[in-house]
Amino acid sequence: MKIKLTKILFFLLPLTVIAQEKGNFFGGFESNSQWYLNDKGLKNEFNNSTTHPENPLRSNSYLFLNYKYKNWSAGIQGEAYEKNALLNMNPKYQGTNVATYFIQYKNEKIDLTAGYFYEQFGSGLLYRSWEDRALGINNALRGGRIIFKPTKYLTVKSIYGQQRTGFDVSKGKIYGLDTELALSDVLKFEKTELSIGLTYVGRDEKTAIENPKFSNLTNGFSGRLNFNRNAFYLSTEYDYKSKDAVVQVTEQIDNRLIKPGSAVLLNMGYSKKGFGIDGSFRRLENMSFFSERAAKGNSYNDRIMNFIPSLTKQHHYNLANIYVYQSQPNVILADKDLVKAGEIGGQVDVFYDIKKATVLGGKNGMKLAFNFSNWNALGGTFYIYNPQDYKTDFLGFGKRYFTDYNVEITKKWNNKWQSVFSYINQYYNKKMIEETAGEVNTNIIAAEVTYKFTTTRSLRVMGEHLWADHDKKNWAGATVEFNLNSKLSLFALDLYNYGNDVDYLQNHYYNFGGAFRKKSTRIALNYGRQRGGLVCVGGVCRFVPESSGLSLSLNTSF
Repeated sequence: MKIKLTKILFFLLPLTVIAQEKGNFFGGFESNSQWYLNDKGLKNEFNNSTTHPENPLRSNSYLFLNYKYKNWSAGIQGEAYEKNALLNMNPKYQGTNVATYFIQYKNEKIDLTAGYFYEQFGSGLLYRSWEDRALGINNALRGGRIIFKPTKYLTVKSIYGQQRTGFDVSKGKIYGLDTELALSDVLKFEKTELSIGLTYVGRDEKTAIENPKFSNLTNGFSGRLNFNRNAFYLSTEYDYKSKDAVVQVTEQIDNRLIKPGSAVLLNMGYSKKGFGIDGSFRRLENMSFFSERAAKGNSYNDRIMNFIPSLTKQHHYNLANIYVYQSQPNVILADKDLVKAGEIGGQVDVFYDIKKATVLGGKNGMKLAFNFSNWNALGGTFYIYNPQDYKTDFLGFGKRYFTDYNVEITKKWNNKWQSVFSYINQYYNKKMIEETAGEVNTNIIAAEVTYKFTTTRSLRVMGEHLWADHDKKNWAGATVEFNLNSKLSLFALDLYNYGNDVDYLQNHYYNFGGAFRKKSTRIALNYGRQRGGLVCVGGVCRFVPESSGLSLSLNTSF
């Protein structure tokens, strides 16, 4: 049953009075609006100008209210997508309604929650619920959660519920149990941190398929270990998902191909003052996990149960984010040139500070950062014709998906000047990643300079260039940011696809605007063009179409 937002707000208004006497009342409001405009100068591949959608004025707005009194807390979040949500958001986000609500009791030993809640077990490869408004993700679980801490070294979590999808919940039911034991406390280690964890997650969804070869209940099991001593650290996790129907095309369940899934994650590193090295390895096989089987592969991350970010460097340069790697946990047996059952690979980060008063370091020293990542399809034997099947090699490397080599040099010249220089080399297999066609090799250089007039006023100028041998070919970009003070900032940028082989696709993607902040309130306004492609946050991505218009965002808390 859907509850109108106005009724809930009317019910909560007395809490603002009670909170002043009995507890703590707080909340926040966020609104992201866009006025989409026609743009004759922005052409698509068919030489058509960009036109605004029906209902060009759109917004995503969120109001959350929380109340805390002693060990008790409660909260509610209302959302409005008027007249429609921003382009390419989940179409289930429509209108205005209550999105989530909860009530919670918590003390030192027990934490009880009823309603909607977010949770993560281990790394999240088996289960994670979270909210990311920029990506349009909110897969909170509606049900109950118990967290029990009988001792300081043992934590037990149990969950049950149904996953949020739009303003409703999914058909599948989710069960979970997670335990974590701090062995370093049990064994009274003084300089070593050691913990182990075990997880169970079940997804129960009835199917309408006659004579299914899979069970309604899909079981997931996980074990993990974390170790830390002095400057060295190591963590590892293994996840297993029981046999289930493979979904190669969204909303199409294949009752003939029934396979288990698995994941292996290893991270280790060493860090001390002036030097650090970190390495990660991951192997995924058929590891997509959704609260409804048929949702697998949907472009909105709707009903996704686990968290599988791409393990590559998150670049802050615009041109370095044109060819962005997305993790590949799915099974595709399309043709002999497009077969995949997961991914295998990793990345290495090295950080080094050149000391002050040396030939290279100079008066203020210099920072170096190196990163390398490489990802391949799983190697093995694949059968693409009926009956479809596959068998992977545990450490087998198939076709290459993506590589990224990059170096970043940061130099502080004095108290006013600082510069950053970066070189990035990327390989991107469009056919294997996007399931389209082609392979792209790129070289990117970027340089930026920041000048501080005072402690609150600064100017930042950035230039970047991308050379590519395929697809849209070469790009150039420039950005200028001016922070007038701690409250007001302005910016202007342009990305120019001057090397495109098609004349009318040699577009400029310009943007200019500013932001104003006062206490806990921030308002930002900008006008310009949106380059079509992926928008990524923390290794998880959403596709956005090309558009042109005016954007306004407001964020405040109280």
